[in-house]
Amino acid sequence: MIYLDYAASAPMSNAAINAYSDAAKLAFGNTSSLHDAGGKAALLLENARTIIADKLGVNKYGVIFTGSGTEGNLLAILSLARGGKGKHIITSDAEHTSVHAAMNTLEREGYEITKLPFTDNGIIDVELLEKSIRNDTVLISIQHVNSEIGTIQPVEKIAQIANAYDIPYHVDCVQSFCKLDLKSFSSNVDAITISAHKIGGPKGCGAVYLNPKRRVLPVFPGVTHERGLRGGTVDTPAIVAMVTAIEEYEYRLEDFWKYRIKLKELLKHSPCSFIEGKGEEQLPSIIGICLEGVEGQYVMLRLNEDEICISTGSACDINSASGTKAILAMEYNLSKARQFFRVSFGVGTTEAEVEKLGTTLLKMIEELNI
Repeated sequence: MIYLDYAASAPMSNAAINAYSDAAKLAFGNTSSLHDAGGKAALLLENARTIIADKLGVNKYGVIFTGSGTEGNLLAILSLARGGKGKHIITSDAEHTSVHAAMNTLEREGYEITKLPFTDNGIIDVELLEKSIRNDTVLISIQHVNSEIGTIQPVEKIAQIANAYDIPYHVDCVQSFCKLDLKSFSSNVDAITISAHKIGGPKGCGAVYLNPKRRVLPVFPGVTHERGLRGGTVDTPAIVAMVTAIEEYEYRLEDFWKYRIKLKELLKHSPCSFIEGKGEEQLPSIIGICLEGVEGQYVMLRLNEDEICISTGSACDINSASGTKAILAMEYNLSKARQFFRVSFGVGTTEAEVEKLGTTLLKMIEELNI
């Protein structure tokens, strides 16, 4: 099998699996218990919190462990918005489903949501964002890397604007964590969401940074774990496995650019079009493609017959009939959006696999006579 869907999930690394197993056997105590078994688990938990804080370049007391990137987005957005004094929020049309879910919840509570489109290059227009700010704007939530087409948003510029107006800024960094330098902006934002399973850690584990200086209202008031912001006994083995994956993860930037260029070269005379940003505005490991006249779901299923795994966009949108949010945010029509499919590279990807993908796509195009 050729697996090219790393943006959806990466396989757990051997080191992460071993770390999980060891922690489950040796640190099974509840981190809130006062006996030695609880103390051993609590020590591992706080060490993990320090590792994540150092990787992000943030205050460790703002790091809250969650069950996923989705939960992190929900907690950050709802807690910051409800803790503010305004009723207006700025986000984009192309955010992750969890962000839209949080916005829908707030909209029902009387908040007004401004959803910005993407430019032709798949990024936010920062001038339009600044023009959208109002006196009652209480939160900005714009992702770092789009999960469908891999464009890198101008988060540093957005953070500068947010700080100038003293507006909390939340950044979904699930796709960029450990792949891009987050320290270039982390000290200037108020919330960052990350997840373990995109980088070889376990599913069901993530973290969110919430600036301790910002006022937040817990989604579930009265819970006791994680500063009262996230209830439930923490999964210590999963958290240990997560930080193990973080410490060993290496993003193969040069290789992924080479593979991306290779695939584009193979398909340059085909009816495939690449949906992407310009130069440094693009993460090379996520490739959005449209095949003229063919639905992306057909391409995905056809490649699966040849044991090649890709996707039609975010796995969280798999049941959507409207196509991908990023394509629609770039103002492509619905027909174009349904032609979209995504290829994403990871630690196990080889040049031979990319070449196999390209030749299989060309064979499929020939069979379809397009």
